[in-house]
Amino acid sequence: MRTDLFDFNLPAERIALRPSAPRDAARLLVVRPGAAPSFDDHSVRDLPGLLRPGDALVVNDSRVIPARLSGRRIGRGDTEPAIEVTLHQRLDGARWRAFAKPGKRLAAGDVVRFGAEGKVCLLGQLDATVEGKGEGGEVTLAFAFHGAVLDQALEERGTMPLPPYIAARRAADAHDRDDYQTMFAHEDGAVAAPTAGLHFTPELVSALQARGVALHQVTLHVGAGTFLPVKAADTADHRMHSERGSVSPATAAALNEVRRSGGRIVAVGSTSLRLIESASREDGAIQPFAGETAMFITPGYRFRAVDLMMTNFHLPRSTLFMLVSAFCGLEVMREAYAHAIAAGYRFYSYGDACLLFRA
Repeated sequence: MRTDLFDFNLPAERIALRPSAPRDAARLLVVRPGAAPSFDDHSVRDLPGLLRPGDALVVNDSRVIPARLSGRRIGRGDTEPAIEVTLHQRLDGARWRAFAKPGKRLAAGDVVRFGAEGKVCLLGQLDATVEGKGEGGEVTLAFAFHGAVLDQALEERGTMPLPPYIAARRAADAHDRDDYQTMFAHEDGAVAAPTAGLHFTPELVSALQARGVALHQVTLHVGAGTFLPVKAADTADHRMHSERGSVSPATAAALNEVRRSGGRIVAVGSTSLRLIESASREDGAIQPFAGETAMFITPGYRFRAVDLMMTNFHLPRSTLFMLVSAFCGLEVMREAYAHAIAAGYRFYSYGDACLLFRA
């Protein structure tokens, strides 16, 4: 499909720079496709009443690491140009793929030094060697530290990797350490938040459980590639970055029982949806899963397991807007977004949410 079909205009003032407080005070647009689509305004706190006893929510328990690092290239020439990297995929205990700015200042064999002070092993710096370069500023970094020591170094030196549309308007601060993390965050590895989960509070979870709605956790480590625009003129030419995820045998069995009992599977976020669909057979049965997925969902995809989806409002021309357009229909989602813009909904990672019924 042509990428420009997924374009729309969004006023800059609709982009949220901070989350709602409390989190479940965010607005929720309920979208029901059909011959006459409906768009109903609610709040996230209304979610229990919008679901049925026996339904099951699937949330992503990935935890965002402070994956943005500022440093300088050393050891080549008289200058030490500033380099910023955003880690996006861990390869092993010491190696990461990352997006570097400016990537053109780096070559294989270069050393980038992050910081000149710190507490990591009583050493004064964190060094990484550029093992290789890819397209679009992507590099492979081999760090001088390994495993838990490297994780500690990143916690000390890194900042939360706020999306570009927020980072361009304000710097990350101490509030983002909590704000850009869901209440379910447990498994370290994401470099972008599964933002639909940001709206949940213990009170909301209790209300859902009292309603008879189950909650199950899966893990998909979101990569920084989620923010990359689709530059290809046709969606068929776009390459997705792979992300690592898992669905446990117990969770797969529980979700299959929900479906057998007539309940609906509600994916909280595009990450949960893509992982569940990756783990599903053609007949909709969900299998245990552990590995990489690069699933790219566009209109025409036949959903196998997910019945409803809760998600934030996404960027124009993004793979995420393409996904929701596949779920509800492109024209329905264009109408839904026009309604949201006119009604003052807040967009993107810290913004409001929508509850989508599958077309």
